[in-house]
Amino acid sequence: MKKVILAVLVISGLTGCVKDDFIVPVQEVKEQLQIKDAVGIKLESAFVTTEVAMNVKMEVSQSVTIKIFDISNRVVSKETMNVKAGDNILKVYTSALPSSAYRIGLFDSNNKQLGITDFNKL
Repeated sequence: MKKVILAVLVISGLTGCVKDDFIVPVQEVKEQLQIKDAVGIKLESAFVTTEVAMNVKMEVSQSVTIKIFDISNRVVSKETMNVKAGDNILKVYTSALPSSAYRIGLFDSNNKQLGITDFNKL
């Protein structure tokens, strides 16, 4: 019995020494959302009905603003958020937008454009 308890203590002691921050969940990025550059923005599809997945890729964690522009280049939607370094998979809800062509842009806190892409709301 003592050997079993000793074996359990040794095993639990070994596994207890593993740092928790080595176990990091990995978010799989779909092929349609992969960005080769270090920074950018990419939509899952250029044709949208009510929502579309989007990848915002950054080199460092920071605050960014995502703006949607209409065909006249007027901002029709704007949201600021904090993103982490690497891929950030987000949802863009477009049901409130009328059917038209749009441009969605990614900007840093100094309003520098980091990426831009187009989509069509069906």
